[in-house]
Amino acid sequence: MEIPFTLRPFQKIDLDDLVNFANNPNIAKFMTDQFPHPYQKEHGQAFIEYATKYNPIHIFAIDIYGKASGGIGIHPQTDIQSKNAELGYWLAEPFWGKGIITEAIRKMVDYGFQAFDINRIFARPFGSNKGSQKALEKAGFILEGYYSKTIFKNGDFDDELIFAKRK
Repeated sequence: MEIPFTLRPFQKIDLDDLVNFANNPNIAKFMTDQFPHPYQKEHGQAFIEYATKYNPIHIFAIDIYGKASGGIGIHPQTDIQSKNAELGYWLAEPFWGKGIITEAIRKMVDYGFQAFDINRIFARPFGSNKGSQKALEKAGFILEGYYSKTIFKNGDFDDELIFAKRK
């Protein structure tokens, strides 16, 4: 069964849903340390403030059944990387494995190439995050790089993969 979702700007009223879904060690373990665990109200408030300050919008809520159930963002780079943007995302665990993140990635890629002057979108999943790698591949991303044991998270090393899609 396909679960309907939309991408929309985050709003202050999303705070409780954001904290509820983001406060999950299974999500935090595949995120940078900027995504804390435990994830508390002050983290959610700071994130919503950050996510709503850009025009055009860079970060969207993944809305499922009227709740902010994840987030997806495109982050244009600067300097000699200015024609590139990094893609980042997370999804509430109850919705994993249902094709939602793959479709959200597709929508975000279309948006990114229209909204920003870029020709490449890349993502950097952890080597141990097979679900994220699979979603990127299904969305048409190609593995461009593999870096052994470059990520250090929670006292352990992990590989870093670079997937990209070009305009």
